[in-house]
Amino acid sequence: DEVNAINWDTSGTYLASCSDDCTAKVWTLDSDKPLYNFTEHTREIYTIKFSPTGKGSANPNKPLLLASASFDATTRVWEMETGNCLYELSKHVDPVYSVAFSPCGDYLATGSFDRHLHIWSVKTGKHLKTFKGDGGIFEVCWNKDGNKVAACFSNSTVSIIDFRKI
Repeated sequence: DEVNAINWDTSGTYLASCSDDCTAKVWTLDSDKPLYNFTEHTREIYTIKFSPTGKGSANPNKPLLLASASFDATTRVWEMETGNCLYELSKHVDPVYSVAFSPCGDYLATGSFDRHLHIWSVKTGKHLKTFKGDGGIFEVCWNKDGNKVAACFSNSTVSIIDFRKI
């Protein structure tokens, strides 16, 4: 089963990987065995992203989190200190292709082939806002100020959404 994505945390302590075997793994340089092996997704995991929080980040007093996005239409948020799943975010109805934490680490954007970009609170796991585009979403990302989210769609468009207005 192929590995679909890898991502380092900001401190360089952890490397996460995700694959078609429905697992996400977190590795350290101290071992050739994973520190965590997350198996809760029921379909392939397309991408993973660490939060811009924790040791070595601009937000060192917030916990380090990992988001995993799956073809099972869910995103899971994992806490790195314990390896526990904090939230299963399940508002999408098609595969989730992209996840992005806001620069402050308080929000998570998810984009899916269901044409929806959802914004979630990382503190509570609550859904906050939705933007619907005209095509499936392949990628989402925040600007450096954390007030705008961009998404690229399968209909060859890119939208920039003002987070404060949606």
